Amino acid sequence: MKTSIAIYPGSFDPVTNGHLDLIERGEKMFDLVIVAVLSNVEKRPLFSVPERVEMLREVTQKWPGVEVDVFHGLLVDYARKRGAGVILRGIRAISDYEYELQMALMNRKLEPRLETVFMLPGESYSYLSSKLVREIAQLGGPLKDLVPPEVEQRLRAKVL
Repeated sequence: MKTSIAIYPGSFDPVTNGHLDLIERGEKMFDLVIVAVLSNVEKRPLFSVPERVEMLREVTQKWPGVEVDVFHGLLVDYARKRGAGVILRGIRAISDYEYELQMALMNRKLEPRLETVFMLPGESYSYLSSKLVREIAQLGGPLKDLVPPEVEQRLRAKVL
């Protein structure tokens, strides 16, 4: 597997400036970053998968080394199919680390050639999550600096 292809998996419901921070920095490290949208039934998404893909494509188009895709099933199977050697994950807190470590070790068990790279968010995004952004939007709070303007418009329209 090539290590120059990284997959950044997530639900991205919605994409935040924290996600974009990791995507931008990942794009500088790898030849290709595939932002892979998955459907997580446990999270009850606000946006459909096609809506999330459309938003991601809109806000990542400035980076030539970024592609947006959808996957189903095991991440390791998707990584093999795409020729990726790296899974890119963000860690904001100890609780994220515990969960992500467990996932990384299982992925390594299933596919030993697949590495996981953990990235810390920029300081200004260390508190940011899609869940918090959805809650703020639903309560009519300010979203400036949390999501791109295009995403804010869609969020406002969705929660009205």
